[in-house]
Amino acid sequence: MTTEHESPAPQPPGPESHDRVRRSSGGIVGGVLLLAIILWLGFDAMFTGAGRTPWLALAGMILAVPLVVAFTLRPAVYVNADRLRIRNPFRVITLPWGQVGALRSGYSNEVVAKSGAKYQLWAVPVSLRARKRAARQEARAVAAGESGFGGGGGRSGGFGRLGGLGGRSGGLGGGTAGGGGGASEPIRAQADQFMTDLRELQETRENAAAAQGEVRVRWAYEIAGPALAGAVVLAILLAVG
Repeated sequence: MTTEHESPAPQPPGPESHDRVRRSSGGIVGGVLLLAIILWLGFDAMFTGAGRTPWLALAGMILAVPLVVAFTLRPAVYVNADRLRIRNPFRVITLPWGQVGALRSGYSNEVVAKSGAKYQLWAVPVSLRARKRAARQEARAVAAGESGFGGGGGRSGGFGRLGGLGGRSGGLGGGTAGGGGGASEPIRAQADQFMTDLRELQETRENAAAAQGEVRVRWAYEIAGPALAGAVVLAILLAVG
């Protein structure tokens, strides 16, 4: 008597790696303040203005609010073990790690796809002041290290380490050992440290099967549409006189 063995049922795919999000705190604060000023002045003109003033104020707000949101509150970078997703003012770019060719830091931070296309990281602005401050701290740490104070590592906590993505011990694994007596890591500005962590993750994951695919670019019509409508209405009102 033969016994037939049933093949096991296929298992559902595992959950997608959890995203780590990077935003510009300065941009968020500035955006909230700008929105408060625009709405305050706009509603004041709408309710107290005469003639065409309320309509001009309304059209101006329809134009200005989406643009302020686009350039201050909207930019973000989402990172997980499989891909990098960049939310810029008018586009969302999704790059699997296998499609990332380079991550560059100069006067701006950008990612270069293997196709040659370049995408700026609006949510990770470069601060020359922060770089100079980090350089001074690094110089002091090097001098203090000779006296026994340099073994704690120079990286700040927060978003730095990318929450253990990629599985590289000592690289992106969730923190550095502070008391092991090894050489301390260089102190960098937060934006530069973030880019360094992205490079380490890209090197770790670029050949992973789950990190392959095509680059996808989606335009933010939810931002461009209202702003264009506000611009058209404002232009008509100004032309009519």
